[in-house]
Amino acid sequence: MDLFDKTDTFSIRECRPEEAKALLALWQAAGTSPSVTDTVTDVRGAIESSASVLIAVADQRIVGSLIVTFDGWRGNMYRIAVHPDYRRCGIGRALVREGERGLAEQGVKRITALVEEKYPWATAFWSAVGYEIEPGVVRFFHNP
Repeated sequence: MDLFDKTDTFSIRECRPEEAKALLALWQAAGTSPSVTDTVTDVRGAIESSASVLIAVADQRIVGSLIVTFDGWRGNMYRIAVHPDYRRCGIGRALVREGERGLAEQGVKRITALVEEKYPWATAFWSAVGYEIEPGVVRFFHNP
């Protein structure tokens, strides 16, 4: 079931647990940096959690994705990816707008995007959709 507006070329909807392997294949094809959570089990866990794992579907396959989370006041977006054959068609922008729409419905006060600065096209994309780099913020992480 599609959740959002359809276009002639793609639709956006929530990812289903049985599509975890296809989502991982998209991330690999899109050249995203691998993560310790890039396993079918972990991706299924994200899909089944309170996160919103949005996918763009075209030609009966997953061609784009975005993970959106909400912690009660702040929204977070990450793992945006578009298959190279489908880039520059508005898929990334549509995924972000749908993520924003869903967060607004939940009462979001602020939205942040996790972006790898080593990819200039990624930072350019987020700037193009209206996001700014927050000066003075550094991300810390720990893999237990």
